[in-house]
Amino acid sequence: MHAWWAEPDSLSHARAELQRALPGAVIDQPEAGFLSIADIATPPVIAFARQALPNARRMPVPSIRAAGEGIANEVLGSLPDEAPWRLHVASCYGMGRAGENRCRLIDEAVVEILRRRRRMRMKSRLPGDAPPRAGECWVQWLLVAPDRAVASLAGPDLVRSWLPMLVPAPAGQIPVASDKSAPCRAFAKLAEAEVRMGQRIVPGQSVVDLGASPGSWTHWAVQQGATVTSVDRAPLREDLMSHPRVRFAQGDAFAHEPARAVDWLVCDVIAAPRRSIDLAIRWARNRWARRLVVTIKFKGNADYPILDELKSGLAPLCAEFRLARLCANRNEACVMAVLPEFPPCP
Repeated sequence: MHAWWAEPDSLSHARAELQRALPGAVIDQPEAGFLSIADIATPPVIAFARQALPNARRMPVPSIRAAGEGIANEVLGSLPDEAPWRLHVASCYGMGRAGENRCRLIDEAVVEILRRRRRMRMKSRLPGDAPPRAGECWVQWLLVAPDRAVASLAGPDLVRSWLPMLVPAPAGQIPVASDKSAPCRAFAKLAEAEVRMGQRIVPGQSVVDLGASPGSWTHWAVQQGATVTSVDRAPLREDLMSHPRVRFAQGDAFAHEPARAVDWLVCDVIAAPRRSIDLAIRWARNRWARRLVVTIKFKGNADYPILDELKSGLAPLCAEFRLARLCANRNEACVMAVLPEFPPCP
C-alpha cells in the first residue's frame, strides 16, 4: 500500500482531497491518522497530509533491538549499495517523551548494527533533514504504539516519483523557526518552505515580497543576503524601510509587475484564496520569478477544494511543485514551486 499521515485536525480534509484526486479509489485507514490506497501510478500532492509513506506496510515492533535489526536488514538487503539513504523514526499520537526516547533508541540500534555488519553503508546515510533530491532512498518507521509501526521503504525510483510529497523531517514535523528580531512570527512559514523545497534564499539573489507589511518575510530574506522589493499599501517596520537592500514600492500587491525576472516571489498577503491562486499562476505563466512561495489563506474550510485549481493550473508550469499545510501555518496552505530554466524577462 501507499500511505499518508495527517494531523488529527487535517485527516478528514486529507481524505476528501485524496478522494477528489483519485475518484473511485478505495481509501483505507490502517492506523489512526493514516490513509492508504493499494496502488497508484502517479501519486497526487495532498496538501493536508503531513508526510507520505510510499510502499508502506504495518510492522510489529516487539523490541527496540528487533526494530533495529529489521531496519538494518532492509537497508542492507533491499536498497542499492551505491545509493544514499535516510532514516526517519518518529512517534505518532499519545506517547510523548517516552515515544521520542523509543525512537531515538531504535535509531541508535540501527547505527550500531550497521557499523558492526557493514560500516561503509553508514557513510552513505544522509541526515534526516537533508534537502530532498532524486536518486536517494527513504526508510521511514512511524510508531503508532510502542509495539507496532507503519513502515515505508522507498528506493530511488519511488523517491523520484513521490519527491513532491516527501518531507525532509521525521513524520513531516519541521520545527518552527525562531527569530525574536522579526516584525512578527510569519517569517517561520518562509523558513519552513525553504526546508521543504531544499532551496534557500542566498546572498545576491533578488526577491519580490508582495503584501510585505510589516515585513517579516522581507526581514528573513535580507537576513540571508538577498535584495528585496517589498510591495504593500502600508509601510514596513522602520528599520526595514531604511535597509540598503530593501526597496519599498507602495501600491497594490496584485498589480505589481517586475521589470525583469527575479529569483524569488514570496507572498503572504491577506486575500481571498482565489486571488492568491490567480496571482501565483499569473507569475508562473509570465515567468516573472524562478521560485514561488505563496500562502493561500482560508476562512473556515468550505474553500479547501479550490486548492485543486492550483494543482491543475500551476503544477504543469513548474519543474517542481509542492503544496502543503505547513507546520507553521494556521488555517492556510502554502504553494512552493520552482519553474523551469528560462531567459530573463525583456
